Amino acid sequence: KKDELHPRKSKTKDPISRSILEYPYQGEEPFQSIGNIFDSSMNPQRKKTFAIRSVMRSVIDQDGGFLERFSGLRGGESSVLWETNIGGYALTLLGIESRSIVRRGRVPMDGPNAWTGGTLFPLSSKKVARGINSASGTRPVVALANLSGFDGSPESLSKLQLEFGAEIGRAVVNFEGPIIFVVIGRYHGGAYVVFSKALNPNLKAFAIEGSFASVIGGAPAAAVVFPREVKRRVEIDERVAKIRERVSRTTSLERLQLLSELESTRMEVMLEKRGEVAAEFDSIHSVERAIQQGSLDGIVRSEDLRMRIVQELDAFYQKEL
Repeated sequence: KKDELHPRKSKTKDPISRSILEYPYQGEEPFQSIGNIFDSSMNPQRKKTFAIRSVMRSVIDQDGGFLERFSGLRGGESSVLWETNIGGYALTLLGIESRSIVRRGRVPMDGPNAWTGGTLFPLSSKKVARGINSASGTRPVVALANLSGFDGSPESLSKLQLEFGAEIGRAVVNFEGPIIFVVIGRYHGGAYVVFSKALNPNLKAFAIEGSFASVIGGAPAAAVVFPREVKRRVEIDERVAKIRERVSRTTSLERLQLLSELESTRMEVMLEKRGEVAAEFDSIHSVERAIQQGSLDGIVRSEDLRMRIVQELDAFYQKEL
């Protein structure tokens, strides 16, 4: 009817409270079920790659099916758009591919050799913006994100990466209806900005327990933001200090060999200290901190993902009545 706020709910025999953890994983990675992806012992720090379509299949109504949009868009493979149902609600389900995809055709010298997981490229960003715009005013959007940000290669920048990234932000600002953004792995970089709750009051952002969310990830923070701290830790490390002391006491004949040893030891220790700083950063800039800062609305247990999505949609449409 003309005055209805959203498509009517379809009937489904798939329980809203169904856990996705036992759903069989379909992909090349050594996971047996979706639950393995969220298992801290099998996937520590959520850094292992996985097939996003398998996670998406586990969340949707099993008797409803899906229609994939823009599936043949070359260069847009790192994002996935489905028209599907969850709990009977017709919606657009957005997923970000979490594993590297081999590029088709000629690969430019100034671009990435593969579409890396957790990254949006120009055309995948354009696909996401289109999907959000097309759903505006007609159906909700649910996004499952393991997203580190936008690609910054010369090729991507020359092909309007910044512009298409901004288009996602504009689509979120202009969106009419509910947007449910769920962090299922790691959530960093420009994605933290374009899917910000500050852009649209109807955007609800959650994180599955064990996920990571911050403006910048621990590894790049250690390499770019805290290089002085890493260097300080390297220089006071006992292994480096001992070789440095030996260099100061050696003759010129032994000095070159010791300097080479010192440099290699510094590099080895630097990698170790970067890991330490990265782990400390991630422990501080956690999803709990993101909730305190208002960037996320809450933490969801992985087995309750379907139920939480439906509850949020029910609450939104009840409020609109």
